Amino acid sequence: MSIAMADHAGPWTVDEVLALPEDRRYRYELLGESLVKTPAPGLRHQRASYRLHVALDAAVRAAGAPVEVLEAVNMITAEGLFVPDIVVADAGATADDTAGIDADAVHLVVELVSPGNAPMDRTVKPMEYARAGIPHFWRLEFDPAPRLIMMILSGGRYIEQATALPGAVTKVDEPFPFAIDPAGIARQ
Repeated sequence: MSIAMADHAGPWTVDEVLALPEDRRYRYELLGESLVKTPAPGLRHQRASYRLHVALDAAVRAAGAPVEVLEAVNMITAEGLFVPDIVVADAGATADDTAGIDADAVHLVVELVSPGNAPMDRTVKPMEYARAGIPHFWRLEFDPAPRLIMMILSGGRYIEQATALPGAVTKVDEPFPFAIDPAGIARQ
């Protein structure tokens, strides 16, 4: 059963957000009891997300890590429902065809900063992901040139582990061995 946004009164629940009709023009997230509606990402964002997904998938396969790399899936936390651009989660938690995965099964979330969603991607979401105990948070910034900021959870907040700048390969060992030069990640 789906729910119409115009017919909704009062605070939102995760189940109500998941019951919304599919609309590819928007992403719906739940922050506390507030529904957050953002436009679907543009082509540069989608191109970069796909390429980063492919690179992460190759790295987890090479490492033999029992995880799966997914794009734009519903991730459920104690505080709400989020749709990270990329999620790396336990393979067992993604085996069933459910509407979302629990944040407890997530090892890494990646957000690609969109112009219309920058405060959420840079501030709100990392805070919520840290609160959910997700060990790794990476953020891809596009301007002035693509750079990937890789962070690790420490003392309840994310600290920088490494920053991949265009023109140089940056390597990290956690949550699995990964190397990247973000120079061409968003290029057409």
